[in-house]
Amino acid sequence: MLALRKTRPEFGLEFQEIPDAPPPGPAEVVVRVEAAGICGSDVHAYEWTAGYEFMVPHLPLTMGHEFAGTISRNGTGSGFAEGDRVAVIPFVFCGHCANCRSGETRNCLKRETIGLTRDGGFQAEVRIPSRCCVAIPPQLDMEVAALAEPLGVGAEAVLTAEVGLGDTVLVLGPGTIGQAIALFARLAGAARVIIAGRADAPRFEVLKALGFADLVDVAEGPLAEQVLALTGGRAVDVVLEATGVPATLNEGMAVLKKGGVIVAAGIHAEALTLPLTNFVRMRHQLRATHGAERRTWDRVLAHLGATPEAFRPMITHRLPLERGLEGFELARQRAASKVILSPSVA
Repeated sequence: MLALRKTRPEFGLEFQEIPDAPPPGPAEVVVRVEAAGICGSDVHAYEWTAGYEFMVPHLPLTMGHEFAGTISRNGTGSGFAEGDRVAVIPFVFCGHCANCRSGETRNCLKRETIGLTRDGGFQAEVRIPSRCCVAIPPQLDMEVAALAEPLGVGAEAVLTAEVGLGDTVLVLGPGTIGQAIALFARLAGAARVIIAGRADAPRFEVLKALGFADLVDVAEGPLAEQVLALTGGRAVDVVLEATGVPATLNEGMAVLKKGGVIVAAGIHAEALTLPLTNFVRMRHQLRATHGAERRTWDRVLAHLGATPEAFRPMITHRLPLERGLEGFELARQRAASKVILSPSVA
């Protein structure tokens, strides 16, 4: 079968013909991949920016960690049946380390990541542990179900920030994770959600389609000036960062209220220089978020099942796997928002 793979620790990806997925073992399944999204992390690995060296011992591997499909083969004790429709949690916990034994599977010391340290969804079929599968509502189509992973990241970020009823929230970054954060901040009861980006017209259009009007383009003026103009000079309650640019955290704190929370969700290739005296005097709370708890996945899929069309505008491009490199370039050049590849469709 055809697979889109990272083969070397340098720029680029390659198409390779690889053997079909092996038969599933106990508590494993083989998923026929029907929709797989290109993530910002995938683009970073494609470009080979700093922070992805952890992949080197696992190369070559098939990328893709945002995907949904149908169980085509079923191992004993999987808890699923052939034909079941599932979204895939990309984090694989070992079940044996100290953290797993204490119930903290999200903090597994030997965690693997489907699509980054083991074969992922940019191929027609993939064998995975059945515990990574989440059943999707019957009315939910596969391309929207494939949004569950980035939406889970956004929902978990909002929970980490403790966004509350009536809050004014500033989201830094209008990409998929920023969009997910904005959506779940609104669902959490935020009275106002402001999203900032830089010369990101295609993604701003997606945000407008999702119902957001308070959009700030920092290419047109300083962030603080534009945000405070929208709020009437009032500092925001919460800042959530999804840019991967460390300096934006300082820019966000410049408009954050005293005692406010700022959450870093982006993956950063450089270090953050933090003005600690001001940070301490303002009592700002800097928190980190990564991935999502299983209960957050359940919540996200419930929202997707109830109102799938509310999330579909996030998807701007749909391509067969054979055009995957084109999809990566669209994402890399920010000409696309979410690109969905279809490995099982010629």
